[in-house]
Amino acid sequence: MARAEIGAIPAMPPIVDRHRTARRAHVWLAGLLVVVCICSLATGASGTSLWRVLTALLAGDPVSVTDRVVMLDIRLPRLVMGVLVGASLAVSGAVMQGLFRNPLADPGLVGVSAGAGLGAIMAIVLGAFLPSALITLVGNWTVPVAAFLGGWLSTIILYRVSTRAGRTSVATMLLAGIALGALAGAVSGILVYMADDRQLRDLTFWGLGSLAGATWSKVLVAGPMIGLSILATLYLGRGLNGLAMGEATAHHIGINVQRLKNGAIMTVALATGAAVAVSGGIGFVGIVVPHLLRLATGPDHETLLLNSALLGASLLLIADLVSRVIIAPADLPIGIVTAVLGAPVFLWILLRRRGLVDL
Repeated sequence: MARAEIGAIPAMPPIVDRHRTARRAHVWLAGLLVVVCICSLATGASGTSLWRVLTALLAGDPVSVTDRVVMLDIRLPRLVMGVLVGASLAVSGAVMQGLFRNPLADPGLVGVSAGAGLGAIMAIVLGAFLPSALITLVGNWTVPVAAFLGGWLSTIILYRVSTRAGRTSVATMLLAGIALGALAGAVSGILVYMADDRQLRDLTFWGLGSLAGATWSKVLVAGPMIGLSILATLYLGRGLNGLAMGEATAHHIGINVQRLKNGAIMTVALATGAAVAVSGGIGFVGIVVPHLLRLATGPDHETLLLNSALLGASLLLIADLVSRVIIAPADLPIGIVTAVLGAPVFLWILLRRRGLVDL
């Protein structure tokens, strides 16, 4: 074995270009989303084949009524809804983690989702007591608007309780989130007790979470709200990067911290409220996706937010595929699937933060 030369400079380990890795992740995650979307369209309890439909369309042949209904009125709106909800939950989690500077923050864990769900449940159970003029004015927007208001109020209360003298206490935030979630659960229980049989069926949908009820009308109602919130969060990346260095530093480099906080709160409330309104309670997407991406591509929010949207959409569609296949032809509630997949990852995150695991 040859001896090392005296005074030789040891080889430096390669420097990982986080920006290049994040940009490559855009392409890979976009490709993953396309593949998952194709699988989602091709999978279902009926015998409709995506290949048969595409072949007929390319050849100019007529598509059967059954295939058209299954593909355009059942699978496609479910696909679009899954993309919107998954992206909104993941982006909301990334924004919350950046806002509170803690990777364990999540709209579900801090009570925002519970508040949005309570708003939707109140609209379902107490909607008959609203003035007819208001119902006529709001129309199909009643439940999404109620869910948005519930999530927005929960977020404002959480922010006010956990922030003192311009500083946010993570411990107070988590405890306040648990308290808000418990309070929302108690009020929801009272409303469930008051509900009739028809309303109970709707409430069961909210409790377990599902994309089975996706329709084009729901997409048209919730889609603009979710889409605008996701687009708005993409402009928060630079501010969240500055906030990671502390509020004082962020202020000195020209970031309006208070405006950033207000914008983050509003976008999270809008995205979470609209997502819960159309899909019910789906947990762990908002905490698992941003954390895994942060480990893989770095903490830069200007790339993390977009990557979170792409991976969140893919993850929720994969969970939806599992829910459709595992007990076919019935649908397993998607909230159960995300909990089974996300809970072990969440425990791993906790153990890793305590230094009990290396990977």
